[in-house]
Amino acid sequence: MDTPDLLCSSCGRTYTDQWRCECGGVLDFTHQPLPTADQPDPAQFDTRDGLWSFDMFIPVEKRASLGEGMTPLVSSSEWDAQFKLEYVSPTGSFKDRGATTTISHAIQCGADRVVEDSSGNAGAAIATYAARAGLDAEIYVPASVKDAKLRAIERAGATPIRIEGGRQAVTNACIAAVESGDAWYASHSWSPAFFAGTATFAYELALQRDWNVPDAIVMPLGHGTLFLGVYRGFTALSEAGWIDSVPRLLGAQAAGYAPIASELNAVPESENDVADGIQIREPTRKRHLLNAIAETDGDAIAITEDAVQTELDRLHSHGFYVEPTCAIAPAALAAYRERSTLEPDAEVVMPLTGHGLKT
Repeated sequence: MDTPDLLCSSCGRTYTDQWRCECGGVLDFTHQPLPTADQPDPAQFDTRDGLWSFDMFIPVEKRASLGEGMTPLVSSSEWDAQFKLEYVSPTGSFKDRGATTTISHAIQCGADRVVEDSSGNAGAAIATYAARAGLDAEIYVPASVKDAKLRAIERAGATPIRIEGGRQAVTNACIAAVESGDAWYASHSWSPAFFAGTATFAYELALQRDWNVPDAIVMPLGHGTLFLGVYRGFTALSEAGWIDSVPRLLGAQAAGYAPIASELNAVPESENDVADGIQIREPTRKRHLLNAIAETDGDAIAITEDAVQTELDRLHSHGFYVEPTCAIAPAALAAYRERSTLEPDAEVVMPLTGHGLKT
């Protein structure tokens, strides 16, 4: 497979291998592959290759894999919803979906060293998949990064670079290193390959539900790598004729770090430091996220620290051992129901995005 071309959504320039347009705009693949076959029988669909079983939708060729994808979908009467257990992925988070496609794309582009900036999960995933591919990696992380996530980066052979200051300071330091060196930027917010990976969440979910999509999906929302990937995945399924409609996408942001929610709703003045995985004040693809919300009749709200902690305790007591950021989606579900955003009988799916052992 040839390296796919990249297109700037702001000015229309095209590239073969670039992490950002000269105008500063984000890049996406110029072509979304779609299958030519009709909707397959779910009972006959071969999922032994994990998320790569959906390679007919993925614009890069598999080069680095650890069997990621096809995470369980389980029902919970306690929340009257379904959970997709992303925390059972190889490195313990949904970021493995984007890491396998991003590192595969890096190899296609001829990279031998990658860099990434992350609050922990994406860094651990990129470090692990870089190790799988035999690539050197440097991961820029906040100085306050969780010890378990730091160890995962180090044990994979990557070099963690701790940066003082907020999450944006970490990104700024990483970008400065990219622009002054020769490393390939394996960014979970800039790389279109990462979103091609997170889109597989939608393909799997639709298959697991026999091509019947839920009414809504409630998700954590920071940089929006899962949120936007899910939107693109369901859109591709719809264009292929495999599903009849795209579900509503409902975001959950941490209070104090809610740039999307603040565009749409009143937000609390407090700061939510429990949901540390989504403390993003300047999402790279903000315009794309707002468009995805508008196109799906979705929404985004900000959730307080107390609400997340309550739901975290509840999740743990019901057998879902997840990290704190995961709990923001169930907390948001309660808020959306209280606001009557969702009908009482609406079918809802939520991803549980990261493992509790990582915190």
